[in-house]
Amino acid sequence: MIHEVDLSSFATAHGNGAYVVDVREPHEYIAGHVTGAVPMPLGQVPARMGELPTDRPVYVICASGNRSLTAAEWMNDKGVDAWSVAGGTGAWMRAGGPITRGAGPA
Repeated sequence: MIHEVDLSSFATAHGNGAYVVDVREPHEYIAGHVTGAVPMPLGQVPARMGELPTDRPVYVICASGNRSLTAAEWMNDKGVDAWSVAGGTGAWMRAGGPITRGAGPA
């Protein structure tokens, strides 16, 4: 089952310290990502499932919401409570959400 969260609910969760995974490619992540997001390109998700928490929701974001839906489905199949962020980073930026540029989560 695929879970999707709207921007308003994601903003609340993010403000409360949500665990966020960005499944875009490294050059996309560096150009601007949700502050605090952990970089995990889509192709790496299956091999890195063990890094994800299982005791709280994981919010998955990409550019527009397509790759994050795929990643969230994979994660949910492995017992992770994963939620795809509707509209992705593009919608987050347009809504004025905090963005960090550079290589590491911040």
